[in-house]
Amino acid sequence: MNTNSSTENASRENQIDLHRLMEICRDHAKLFILWTVIMGIVGFVVAEFVITPQYTASTQILVNQKHDNADGQAYNNQQADIQVINTYKDIITNQVILSKASKQLENPVRVITPAKKAVYERNANGRRVLVRSAKPAVVERTNGKSYHVTTAQLKKAISVQTQQNSQVFTLNAKTNNAEESAAIANTVASVFKQQIKHIMSVNNVTIISRANTPKAPSFPNKKLFTLAGAVLGLLLSFAYVLIKELTDTTVKSDDFLTNELGLTNLGAVGHIQMRADQDGIGTSRSDDHHRRV
Repeated sequence: MNTNSSTENASRENQIDLHRLMEICRDHAKLFILWTVIMGIVGFVVAEFVITPQYTASTQILVNQKHDNADGQAYNNQQADIQVINTYKDIITNQVILSKASKQLENPVRVITPAKKAVYERNANGRRVLVRSAKPAVVERTNGKSYHVTTAQLKKAISVQTQQNSQVFTLNAKTNNAEESAAIANTVASVFKQQIKHIMSVNNVTIISRANTPKAPSFPNKKLFTLAGAVLGLLLSFAYVLIKELTDTTVKSDDFLTNELGLTNLGAVGHIQMRADQDGIGTSRSDDHHRRV
């Protein structure tokens, strides 16, 4: 019996607390709306004018080693290529790849004719005879801009993403310049394609999607910052009002004295203010405030 009564009292108190909370929210609705709008505007301003925008450019690379599939081991070979993707991720961020990419970014050139080695043949006497002399590579400077990016900056700017059971991985480059991001992604991918054949004897690397210059920044997200600011404003305003109500010890009604404190209300005495008239005789005036007894 006592347990049921205690449960009912606790439930009643919870209902009263919730009702009071709803009253507080209703009384301060304008304040909540004002803070929400202001903080939402602050979030948008921070995202638009304060934070430096970041641009992300992506290129996709397929690494598929050529295997002899005459024995029907195509599936096993494919799984082996997938498992070695993690190794490719480590190689593409290696110092060897990034140092060459850094030099190429600073001095962008295009190879027109690759270098050719000298060719020798042996004559009837067994002596080596020069048939064709070596020729250097013919290169020309591209119209692309040059960027001074150190290997440390490159390593910080790029990231690699892979998908499960896929031989394709994505190389991302993020900087505060859209054109530079695209140049870094394409240059690192190109250097990786050239060097991986010498590092791991991979005989088929294909860049299936080159990076384009991004038109919009990837960070910050203006909508997300605005929404976060609005939510933060709502929470701060609610916390302010709630703390103010909890620390307010003034008695606002007779019901609090009788119901909460268990006191007996004997009556109310109005506040009397004295003012002097023209003859200097003090007269009294009662206002709407009362002192409870």
